[in-house]
Amino acid sequence: MTEEQVILVNENDEPIGFMPKQEAHIKGVLHRAFSVFIFNDRDELMLQQRALSKYHSPGLWTNTCCSHQRAGETNIEAGKRRLFEEMGFSTSLKDTISFIYKAPFDNGLTEHEFDHILVGRFNEDPNINREEVEAWKWMALEDVKMDIANNPQSYSAWFKIIFEKFYEHLSL
Repeated sequence: MTEEQVILVNENDEPIGFMPKQEAHIKGVLHRAFSVFIFNDRDELMLQQRALSKYHSPGLWTNTCCSHQRAGETNIEAGKRRLFEEMGFSTSLKDTISFIYKAPFDNGLTEHEFDHILVGRFNEDPNINREEVEAWKWMALEDVKMDIANNPQSYSAWFKIIFEKFYEHLSL
C-alpha cells in the first residue's frame, strides 16, 4: 500500500502539487487539512483522545477528528470519510472558517496546514476505532477553554491553536 498523499497548497488554498504525508510533515510544507468539531444539542464538543500508538501526539486530547483531503475530495466529503473511519458515525457537516497554522513537534515533524474547520451535530455515542482513538468525551466549550489553560500538556498542539481561533469564532 502506498503512503497517503497530501495536497500541497499556496496561501490562497490553491493546489500546487502532492507529497507523501510523512515527507510533508518532515519538511513542514503547507498542505490542505481539515478539523471536525461535533457538538451535541447541549452545545458540548465531542473530544477524542488520540490512540497511544499514534506516531505523534499519542494520548493527547483533541477535536472530534482531523486529517487531510484526498485528490478530488471536497472538504465535506473528506470530513465525513474520516469522521466515520475514526469515530464510527456519519452526520451532516458545514464548512465554516479556514486559516493557516504551523505547529512543530518534539519528534522533528511539523504541521503546516491550510486548515478547514467543519462543524456538525450528533447526539449519540460514537463507535470509536481503537487504532485511532483511545477515548472520547463531551465537554462544554468553557470547560475546554479552562482545561487547556490549566493542563495545556494534555492537548494536541494544533487543537490549542485551532480552539483559540474557533472559540472566538463561536463567540461572535
